[in-house]
Amino acid sequence: MRRQSSTTRTALWATVQAVNNLTSRWAATADADRGTVFSAPGVWPLLAFLADGADGAARTELADAVGLRADETAAAARDLLAAMNGVRGVDAALGLWTKRTLTLRDAWRDGVPVDALGVLTGDPAADAATLDAWAAERTGGQIERMRAELTPDTELVLASALALRTDWTTPFEQHLLEPATGPWRGLRIAGLQRSAPGLDAVRTGRHPAGRVTEVTVGGTADVDVHLLLGDAHLGPCEVLPTGLGMLMDDVPTTSGSELPPGPAGPGAVLRETLADAPDEPPHVALSTVGFTVDAEHDLQAPPGLFGLEAASVPRPGSFPGISDRPLTVESARQTATATFGAAGFRAGAVTAVAMDWMGLPSYATTELAVTVDRPFGFLAVHRTSRLVLAAGWVTDPEPYREDEGY
Repeated sequence: MRRQSSTTRTALWATVQAVNNLTSRWAATADADRGTVFSAPGVWPLLAFLADGADGAARTELADAVGLRADETAAAARDLLAAMNGVRGVDAALGLWTKRTLTLRDAWRDGVPVDALGVLTGDPAADAATLDAWAAERTGGQIERMRAELTPDTELVLASALALRTDWTTPFEQHLLEPATGPWRGLRIAGLQRSAPGLDAVRTGRHPAGRVTEVTVGGTADVDVHLLLGDAHLGPCEVLPTGLGMLMDDVPTTSGSELPPGPAGPGAVLRETLADAPDEPPHVALSTVGFTVDAEHDLQAPPGLFGLEAASVPRPGSFPGISDRPLTVESARQTATATFGAAGFRAGAVTAVAMDWMGLPSYATTELAVTVDRPFGFLAVHRTSRLVLAAGWVTDPEPYREDEGY
């Protein structure tokens, strides 16, 4: 993110904490049996702008979900969008489409920094095609459809698009991985392995129910990916929030250079091994899996998580700051995808809120070997601010394919 004054940095840090808190609450609802990916920075600005234009119970609920006072939300959302666009490897965009018959309040419309300002025709098929084209363009083709539930009565659509990409500073080599234990036992998986100097890319932390191993995979842009492997009995509801706590220094951690020899955490073993050259430094040998996860999220369920319960009930006066016409949220959805491969990481998310009217080794060295061969979590993180851009849970790794030469 670009250089900023101390006041701006303080405000942005509060926003980052608020967005990451939403990520943590969202992660706590994840299903351990199904892979997923989601992006709180794709949702948070939309909720913030809605809070700015809301009143009554809708304003209170939205502000609670955003984690800021309602009169602070619009400025914070603008700052967040500008900051994300200053991150190498990240593109963020905002779009607003309305019917010609809907008159917006000037103060609200002027405060929403849209990249696209369009018109809804009332023809759901034609309007969907317009929104889909914007989503595909803004995510580089990663998301081809915006899952807004349009009707002839849809008066307003507010949408965000987020695309991130980073290549690894140390690429992986592909290999066949066949786990001997766990849920993936007996599968032939597209494995990825690499060795990188230093031990502190690995940290361990503790949830009240068990331990979590975190491995940071550094990117060439401003985005790193943190892999999170918990004890076998832990699911995403425990692993992902613990990873967020480790990231934000709310959970005590032990770095790789501080770990004792032997089993050091879930999937991690610190051991002496042999190297190809004298004086080879300690290193992390990471074995993991390639994956692609896709997900669709209904932001109106579970109630309360995104502060949209009151906003979704048709009642006059919920959004007087947006328009003098009574509006209600008819749908709120996110489509997200993430791919982790040998060369790098790619992810995209589109979020829409629709409103209607109503060689032989011979030298000793130290190796911290980490094997990720069962379901695990991940966080895509802006290195400097520690903003979590995308998070997810992996249950279905890429299969091994003989014709791709793994």
